[in-house]
Amino acid sequence: MGAVTVFHGGPVEIREPQIVKGRYRKDFGDGFYCTVIHEQAQRWAQRLPKSVVNEYEVRIEPGLRVLEFKEMSDEWLDFIARCRAGSSHAYDIVIGPMANDQVWNYVADYLDGIITREQYWALARFKYPTHQMAFCSEAALDCLRFVSSEEVL
Repeated sequence: MGAVTVFHGGPVEIREPQIVKGRYRKDFGDGFYCTVIHEQAQRWAQRLPKSVVNEYEVRIEPGLRVLEFKEMSDEWLDFIARCRAGSSHAYDIVIGPMANDQVWNYVADYLDGIITREQYWALARFKYPTHQMAFCSEAALDCLRFVSSEEVL
């Protein structure tokens, strides 16, 4: 894979990304989350009092364990369910669509047996495309090079 531009939305400029271990479980587990979609990074940032979009160049080094979901699938759903339940994984980088808050409500309903897998898929269609790239190890973070940041309104 050649160089790819990714964005991270948050409250501050981040020149040296770190793996975030938060109290809320994320789709792909602990990591530093970016997206190739600038507008999505803006949406992430604009949920906060101060909004900054950081830009990075990524060059994935050979030998890293990368898992990529090209689209929402049963495998994607099962992986997110395990990560959101607190399970860890051995991947350095995980790439794929995002389960936003509404989709996560559907995932929770599926896991609780309230809806079937088929009902989940009928409900889980996005109004706009999403993308996330989780850098889950120090080796993965080494692939990121800070380019710039911008404050957004």
